[in-house]
Amino acid sequence: MTSNERLYQIRAFKNRLAMVLSCGATAFGLIWLVWILMTTVINGFQALNLRLFTQMTPPPGVEGGLANAFYGSALMSAIALLVGTPIGLMAGIWLAEFARHSRLGNTVRFINDILLSAPSIVLGLFVYTAIILPLNLLTNHQSGFSAIAGALALALLVIPVVVRTTDEMLQLQPTTLREAALALGVPQWKLTLQIVLRAAKAGVLTGILLALARITGETAPLLFTAFGNQFWSSNLLKPIASVPVVIFQYAMSPFEDWHSLAWAGALVLTLFVLILSLLSRLILLRNRLT
Repeated sequence: MTSNERLYQIRAFKNRLAMVLSCGATAFGLIWLVWILMTTVINGFQALNLRLFTQMTPPPGVEGGLANAFYGSALMSAIALLVGTPIGLMAGIWLAEFARHSRLGNTVRFINDILLSAPSIVLGLFVYTAIILPLNLLTNHQSGFSAIAGALALALLVIPVVVRTTDEMLQLQPTTLREAALALGVPQWKLTLQIVLRAAKAGVLTGILLALARITGETAPLLFTAFGNQFWSSNLLKPIASVPVVIFQYAMSPFEDWHSLAWAGALVLTLFVLILSLLSRLILLRNRLT
């Protein structure tokens, strides 16, 4: 056996070993993922009924649903997107079009990456310290935990995701597209908004959907901001119920009926995130085909 053949066999063995280890690691992760999903579907489907969406959170031993929690989560998520998306879009446009290679732009990207990976409970504590505690002092403890505070905490989670995706999607657009528009005398603002941003709209929209999927199941920041409410509340300045907080509270309780509601809420959130993920992939696929 020549040295080249021996070297080939060693490389082939290393390749097979790496392939086996990679497949094993993938299978190990998929086993737990499938187990979690099956447990959620089995337990959640048993408690899934019409009352879940039409009745409010009940006391122990009484039938009820999560209607007020669904409403609170939808309200805070909508406000978070309305607040966080424009800020993230403008920051991402500035990074990609005006500060792409500047030192300030690189610093902002670094800070945004830190916020992107920061624990959500830290952002909840920040809103609690910066907004809720001062409101308590100014209003003599008449105002504090509120839906708007919870929405602001979720908005802080939306902004880094939208900034990152907008920045990357705009940078992926060819430079020749910008040069051609500038050569025709198109102003910079019109070039950015009507040409580059329109070309990257599929990726930007996907980033917004991913941001929504992230904040849908966040519990920690809402514990310090929106707090929770057993009743239906539309007042943005008062505590409000949310599905993740209700799931956390009911799962920690000793009551079986509350456990069933927690599983049902977890299943609905899982299906919602799944739909958002499929929708984002559909948007990207449609953009590639066109």
